[in-house]
Amino acid sequence: MAGGTMTATFLAVIGGASLLAVTARRLRPSDRLPSLEGWALADRRLGPVWTWFLLGGTIFTAYTFTAVPGLVYGNGAAAFFAVPYTVLVCPLAFVLLSRLWTVARRHNYVTAADFVRGRYGSPQLALVVALTGILATMPYLALQLLGIRSVLTAGGVYPQGAAGDLVLVALFAGLAVATYRHGLRAPAVISVLKAVAVFVSLTAVTWLVLERLGGPGAVFDGAARRIGGDALLLTPHQQPAYATLALGSALALLMYPHVLTAGFAADGPDTLRKVSVALPAWTGLLALFGFLGIAALAAGVRVERGEAETAVPMLVDQLMPGPLAGLVFGAITVGALVPAAVLSIAAATGFVRNVYVEYLHPTATPKRQVRVAKAVSLIAKAGAVAFVFGLRDQDAVNLQLLGGVWILQIFPAVAIGLYTGRLHPRALLAGWGVGMLAGTLMVVREGFSAVVSLGFGRLEVYGGLAALLLNLAVAVAGTALLERLGVPRGADLTDLPSRLTLRRRPKTEANPR
Repeated sequence: MAGGTMTATFLAVIGGASLLAVTARRLRPSDRLPSLEGWALADRRLGPVWTWFLLGGTIFTAYTFTAVPGLVYGNGAAAFFAVPYTVLVCPLAFVLLSRLWTVARRHNYVTAADFVRGRYGSPQLALVVALTGILATMPYLALQLLGIRSVLTAGGVYPQGAAGDLVLVALFAGLAVATYRHGLRAPAVISVLKAVAVFVSLTAVTWLVLERLGGPGAVFDGAARRIGGDALLLTPHQQPAYATLALGSALALLMYPHVLTAGFAADGPDTLRKVSVALPAWTGLLALFGFLGIAALAAGVRVERGEAETAVPMLVDQLMPGPLAGLVFGAITVGALVPAAVLSIAAATGFVRNVYVEYLHPTATPKRQVRVAKAVSLIAKAGAVAFVFGLRDQDAVNLQLLGGVWILQIFPAVAIGLYTGRLHPRALLAGWGVGMLAGTLMVVREGFSAVVSLGFGRLEVYGGLAALLLNLAVAVAGTALLERLGVPRGADLTDLPSRLTLRRRPKTEANPR
């Protein structure tokens, strides 16, 4: 249960985050007029250090830091797919984010749907990209609240009943006010505290766990006895699911609006390349959190059925002194506030740019766009709170799982569109529809499991990646058919090549002897 020192440390971390959010106004130039780009992207002025904090703090959420060790606690080695998945994100971000930033800056695009609208000249395709992003974002936002609640409940910091709900609302209200006033600058500033708190607390927790449990060898031996030795090894049967989960999750992550929003806020493509090279430092944190799931097994931590994500918070509460436990819980809470803020900003920006301005109010001034975006960001946060209070936790988890499958279906239009414009927009729409339907049916059929059986013996793969392959097949075949029929396509307003071209090194003459 929470003691006085634990609660005091926890409140100190939360109070520090609130104070930092207030200072976000200093990052805003006073001579600039209100604009959606300024509010949602911090005027695209974040340098390498700020971008590293913000992008890392956005990608690595509080729920990730609790769900991954929870999966390790319950399923063993198979849960470590999250480590190669976040490693794969880095080279993909190096290539895709920098190229997309260049196009977006040149044409004043703020969202991925803006790029799709300009690349294919198809408002319908841009609309489904925007709506898919918003649809996938909302359960992800709700999961941040669930992460806070589950962690604090396990640590005894979260009061029962209405008092606990008020605490959650108060935490989110402070975030809502800071985001409303300062936009992306608020989570950018808070992400610094998140990084420092998480790095320091996790290093201390890992060191204490190793010391008290007798070192890494003793930890793995104890966990093997508890869960069974085979569970700590990846079997040949699990390898296809492991590999496809890692690849599919990496492709999906870079399509989420909050990740693209954090990337668009950088001050240049070189900044994004530098940050991509440095992002594995956050992956190291994730690996250590996964190790703590094994340590929870070794320490004999017992959780309620279906609540494996509370294993590490219970381990911290069991083994750590009060101040350190409070620091860990505070760090995880702040770790939820950063992505929650960026998620709400991304959802609001997508709605304003690609729904409100495109279809409802084409003549909206920049000032009005900012005002509407602020209001929508508040509505998104309020909706997430209502979702958490109104539905079971598992409902949010299931919807977020579907969100990952759904967001992967815009990969052909966005990522492949960066390199070739040959795919016909109507074929991409058809592929998107097939992928959404197939992915949803596969996941629901398997009882909301990300891993699905394809009917080829015991072969199991990530359902989102299987749906993406169907999506691509329809898009390619549809493009060939539509081109043969002479169906026109919209104008490409970007300066990207229409065909995929490979650079070749120029031939050089042999050195004269």
